[in-house]
Amino acid sequence: MSDCIFCQIVSKHIPAQVVYEDEALLAFKDIRPAAPVHLLLIPKQHMASLADAQATDEALLGKMLLAVPKIAAENGLAHGFKTQINTGVGGGQEVFHLHIHILGQPA
Repeated sequence: MSDCIFCQIVSKHIPAQVVYEDEALLAFKDIRPAAPVHLLLIPKQHMASLADAQATDEALLGKMLLAVPKIAAENGLAHGFKTQINTGVGGGQEVFHLHIHILGQPA
């Protein structure tokens, strides 16, 4: 989606401080951090929100959740972290591309 800021980050049209990347996922530092460590983990394929996920997305969603602890640990949060997924306008979602916030304070 050309108007999606996260899709533009995936396609490298907008720079980001990438901390993790594989064939399906990308994680980068939030530009408006709400914690000393505030990362966003997104699927490279566009999915507007968690509410749009289908049964065919099960493996991708599992891959995202399993990547979170690894990404957190690699960024100083091995002792613990908070995750957050805002879904839809009523859930506080501002960028309509599925993303997991990974937040915490380094030890």
